[in-house]
Amino acid sequence: MTAASMSTDDSWTEANQRYVSASLGVLKHIVGRSHEEADREETDGGDLLRLEEERVASRDAMSEPPALDRIASALALSDFERDVLLLCAGVELDSSVAAACATAHGDPVHRHATFGLTLAALPDAHWSALSPAAPLRRWHLVDLVHPQLPTTSPLRIDERVLHALAGLAYLDPRLSPLVRPVQVPEALPAALGDAAGRLASLWSDRGAHPHVQLHGPQRSDLLAVAAAGCTRAGLRPVRVRTADLHLPSAPSDRELLARLCERETVLGAVAWLLDVDEPEQAASALDFAAGTDAPLVLLAREPLCGPDSRPRGIAVSRLSPSDTRDAWTHALGTGTALRLHGGLDRVIGQFDLGVEAMRAAAEEVDRSLPAEAAGRQLWQACAAQARPTLDALTQRITPRATWGDLVLPAPQTEALHQLSAHARHRLRVLHDWGFAARGGRGLGTSALFAGPSGTGKTLAAEALAADLDLDLYRIDLSQVVSKYIGETEKNLRSVFDAAEAGGAVLLFDEADALFGKRSEVKDSHDRYANIEVSYLLQRMETYRGIAVLTTNLKDSLDSAFLRRLRFVVHFPFPDEELRAGIWRRAFPGSTPIDGLDPELLASLTITGGSIANIALSAAFLAAEDDLPVGTHHVLAAARTEYAKLEKVLTDTEVRGWVRPDDEALNPRSGGPRHRLDLADSPRRSEKH
Repeated sequence: MTAASMSTDDSWTEANQRYVSASLGVLKHIVGRSHEEADREETDGGDLLRLEEERVASRDAMSEPPALDRIASALALSDFERDVLLLCAGVELDSSVAAACATAHGDPVHRHATFGLTLAALPDAHWSALSPAAPLRRWHLVDLVHPQLPTTSPLRIDERVLHALAGLAYLDPRLSPLVRPVQVPEALPAALGDAAGRLASLWSDRGAHPHVQLHGPQRSDLLAVAAAGCTRAGLRPVRVRTADLHLPSAPSDRELLARLCERETVLGAVAWLLDVDEPEQAASALDFAAGTDAPLVLLAREPLCGPDSRPRGIAVSRLSPSDTRDAWTHALGTGTALRLHGGLDRVIGQFDLGVEAMRAAAEEVDRSLPAEAAGRQLWQACAAQARPTLDALTQRITPRATWGDLVLPAPQTEALHQLSAHARHRLRVLHDWGFAARGGRGLGTSALFAGPSGTGKTLAAEALAADLDLDLYRIDLSQVVSKYIGETEKNLRSVFDAAEAGGAVLLFDEADALFGKRSEVKDSHDRYANIEVSYLLQRMETYRGIAVLTTNLKDSLDSAFLRRLRFVVHFPFPDEELRAGIWRRAFPGSTPIDGLDPELLASLTITGGSIANIALSAAFLAAEDDLPVGTHHVLAAARTEYAKLEKVLTDTEVRGWVRPDDEALNPRSGGPRHRLDLADSPRRSEKH
C-alpha cells in the first residue's frame, strides 16, 4: 500500500492507530516494570502476555501492514531499534508513556526517552543502535537533543516520521519547496507506454532502487513516461529541477538532503524525477544520484555520462506520425479527429507537442463548430502551447504582410510560393510518401534571402509566416553571438530546441554576421568558430519549421552552408517597373493623396525600404499642413531620405516633378487641391 492510498483509507488508518496504541501499551508496561520489585514479575508477566496478544490481534485484523512494521522492514530496523522509535513516538502521542519514562528516570521532569533508558529497559538492546551510521540516526528517525551526550540526551522523533507512524502522508517541509508538480497522464501512445513499462520493470524488485536515465528531444514526453512508469511501479512521482536543487556545498548538508530523499521514499512511496535542464548540470545531477539510494529518474535531452557513473538509460524518441495521430485522436475524441482529418494532418506535420500539451490544446476546441472553424481553433491552440518558451529567447513579430504586399520578379515570387508549399505539405511528402525514411538529414526547410538592404527580405518572411499561419521570430544576433567559447552554440541550441515544438519561422536577420565562411584554423578561436557554423548546419538540416536567413552579402557565406539550404532567393535592386509597383502600395487606402503618379515617383533609384520611409515621412508632412499627400511632400521627404543614405538626389530623378503651376501645389498658397488614387494615375492608365 502506498502512502497516498493509506491517507485515503479510513479503515486502515483507524486500524493502524489501534495497532500503535496496543504496541505502546506493551512498551509502557515494559518501561514501567523495569524499576519495580522482582516479586511482581510473575503477575506482570501475565499482563505483558495479554498486551502482546492484543497487539498481535490488532495487527492480524489489518488488511495491509501497519506503518511501523513497513518502516521497520524498509529501513532494516532491529527489534530494539523499532521499539526505540515507537517509544519516542509514544512520548509525543500518549502522556502516560511520557509519565512512565519519568518514573523510570526517577525524575518527574524527565518525561522523555534516552538511549540510556532504552538500553536498560527494552529487550534485545545493542550499543550499535546509538551509532550515527545506524538506521535510527542515519535516516534522522530520531535525533539527539544534545549530540555530545549520546546516552543521556533526550531523544526527539522527527515530526515527519511521527505523522507517518500515525498514517498521515505528506512531503517533508524541507523538501517541498524544491518540488514541481507532476501530472500522471491518463493514457499514453504505444511508444511512450512501452518506455513507461520498461521503467516500471526496473523497479519491480522492491529491494532494488536503480537510477534510470530517460533521454529524448521532447521534455514533456519524458515527464509523462516517468510519471506513468513510477505509478505503475506503485510509486508517487515527485519532480525536482536540478537548477532549483542548489546542492549544498557542505558535505554534511548534502548528506542530509540525500538521506531525507531516501527517507521520503520509504515514508511516502516517492520516486524522484530529476530534471536536467542544461548539459552543464549533468555532473551535479549524477553526483546527487550516486549519493542517493532511492528510485530516481534523470530526465535529459542527451544521455548523461559522468566520470564515475552512468545510470541505466531508456531512450524516448519523438513520436511517429501514426503515434501522434493516435494521441490526438485520444485527446480530441474519435469523432472530432475524423472531422478534422485534413486540418489535423497539417497540425501533426507542423507542431511537435507532448501528450500533455496536446490534451491542453484539445480542450480549447469547440466540438460544435464546423470542421474548418474547429481546425483553425486547434491550430491557434497548438501555437499558444508552443509559444511561451520561445518568447523568452527571441523577438516575436506579428506577421501583417501578405503576398500582395510584395513586389518581386516572377521567379522570386514563385520560389516563395514553393517554400510555402514545402512547409504546408511536410507530413504528406516526408512521412506518407516515405522521404523521411531515407534519413533525417536534409529534411529541414531552410532558405536564404539575399539582396541589398531594403529589398523586401524581412517583408517576405512576414508574408511567408502569415500565409502558413505560423509565428515569426526574429533572432537577435546580439543575444546569440558571444565572445565566450561555446556560448554561441549553447544559445543556438536553446533557440532551436524551443522552436521545435511549434515549427515557427525563425528569421536570422543579417545572417552573414553569424554564418560567415569557415576559416582556416590558425588558433583556438578559429576552431570554435567553425564548430559553431557546423552545429548550425546540423540543426537547420533537422529543424521541422522554417529557418530564414537574410544577408546583404551573399558572397560572404560559406559555400558548404549554401549547398545545404533548400532555397536561395535573390532579392534584386528593384528596376523602375518594380519601383512603380512598390509606390502603388506605399500609401494605405485611407491616406488622402493629391496628384501622385507612381511611374513618376519610380524615377527615384531607391529600394522598397526607402520608398516606405519616404511615404511615411511625406504623410507626416501632409498631416502637419492639414492637406492630402502631394508631390512636394514626397519631394521633401525624398531629400531627407537621400541625405540619410548619403546619396545625391539628381535632377534626372526629379525631372517632371516641378511644374509651371508648382506655386498652385504649394499648400501655403491656397491653390486648388483634389484627391487622386494612385490606381487612377494618368500615366498608369496610358500604360495599362
